[in-house]
Amino acid sequence: MNAAQERFAALRLARSRGIGPVTYRQLVRKFGSAEAAIAELPQFLAAKKAQGRITIAPEAEIEAELSAIDRKGATLLVQGDEAYPELLAAIADPPPVLTVIGDTALLGRAGVAIVGARNASAAGRRMAADLAGDLGDFGWVITSGLARGIDGAAHEASLSTGTIAVLAGGVDSIYPPEHAELYHAIVAQGAVVSEMRMGQTATARDFPKRNRIVSGLTRGVVVVEAAERSGTLITARLSLEQGRDVCAVPGSPLDPRSAGTNRLIRQGAVLVRHADDVMTALGDMEKAPPAPFFQFEEDDPAPLPEEAQSRLKDEIISLLSLTPIHRDELLRLSSASPAQLADILLDLVLSGTADEGSGGMFTLSASA
Repeated sequence: MNAAQERFAALRLARSRGIGPVTYRQLVRKFGSAEAAIAELPQFLAAKKAQGRITIAPEAEIEAELSAIDRKGATLLVQGDEAYPELLAAIADPPPVLTVIGDTALLGRAGVAIVGARNASAAGRRMAADLAGDLGDFGWVITSGLARGIDGAAHEASLSTGTIAVLAGGVDSIYPPEHAELYHAIVAQGAVVSEMRMGQTATARDFPKRNRIVSGLTRGVVVVEAAERSGTLITARLSLEQGRDVCAVPGSPLDPRSAGTNRLIRQGAVLVRHADDVMTALGDMEKAPPAPFFQFEEDDPAPLPEEAQSRLKDEIISLLSLTPIHRDELLRLSSASPAQLADILLDLVLSGTADEGSGGMFTLSASA
């Protein structure tokens, strides 16, 4: 297999309409490579009468994106690359590809995410800066989302020790605009990361997807000021789902910006006063990353008789609804093995019966 051709195919498959991170991973597993998946998908979909469910990205679009990456001096990381971060590869839905501007080596170092309110108080920003600076001095890489408030304070305080900004748009799409100077400083001293194509402007639905990368790159998340209903709490939830630690800085019960962090502490998050508390919670910097949530069997089981396969498929469909359900829960509730469930979910997504959401979640398609 030609390595350059496979990387081109991986980017093309990742950019194809109808293919999310989980489906991408299963297609590569099923066909053996991204190149083989692209070659065989049309016939595979035709056999299932599912044409139109997936549209393979045109080669010209991929060539244009690769040219843009080169012009920007960025690096493309593909799942399976040695430089692809091990911690991120262990989450339920790792990005098939990442574009990085800056120091890619930072992605492989032990990291802590510091996130919080955009309308942060002066005290909250100072706390985020103190935590980021002290943790950075101890060797931890600080990861955040380049947002206003807590994110910006954490990045600024860890520029000299190592910081990673994860963007919801393309790596060349600076948001918010007032962080342009900070963005360029991170490019020069740290790393800017995105799974989106170059030039893509973020939409509201892209930020939760961004958040899973913020938590997925790290050993744990520290929340500094978060309202009851905020995107920051999504990052905390994703961190728990990924098997990572969640820490929170307590705040005044009179300040709505601390309502979310105080609730996290009541629910079991580690109460944080300073960097030592964070390091105690996270433990050894060199500890092994958590095992993937969903592990396929090493060898596929023998094919089931057609009637048994049909019954198993109907069983999985009966468990699906318009309410998202995690594939680990489907595995627990069904009689399918991991490999059988993977094949059935792939079949249901490609046929239009099910839809893949973020974080390994699946729903019954509204048109099914």
